[in-house]
Amino acid sequence: MSWPLLVVLHAVPTLYLCGLIWFVQVVHYPLFAAVGEREFVAYERVHCRRITPIVLPPMVAELGLALWLWFAAPPAVAPWAGAGLGLLAIVWGSTFLVQVPCHERLGLTADAVAMRRLVLSNWVRTAAWTLRGGLAVGFLLPGAVAA
Repeated sequence: MSWPLLVVLHAVPTLYLCGLIWFVQVVHYPLFAAVGEREFVAYERVHCRRITPIVLPPMVAELGLALWLWFAAPPAVAPWAGAGLGLLAIVWGSTFLVQVPCHERLGLTADAVAMRRLVLSNWVRTAAWTLRGGLAVGFLLPGAVAA
């Protein structure tokens, strides 16, 4: 696969997830507090069932493409591709070590502490995906593609 095509394919899930995480952070997660306590557990379970197919396949695609990008990167770009992988490690670590346990807790009870932890800790993923989005756009610039 050509470097320019790989760069474009890599950018697609990264930029999709960057936009999605900002929506989740600014709109969706804060609205959890507006769901009534009696309805919350059912709401959370539906949320998890519906969000997983929207988030997990692009995350897996992004990981695979980020690895491929790093292996195929020209020497001048490889450190930046490696930085992108480091940011992905932060995203995946935060997702499975912090956000998933919060969602599991919220699937059992409307726990205000877990809800607050979810919203606050999600800023880590928001920042990491935003930086990844910047890298993806940077890779798309003519000088990086020709590197």
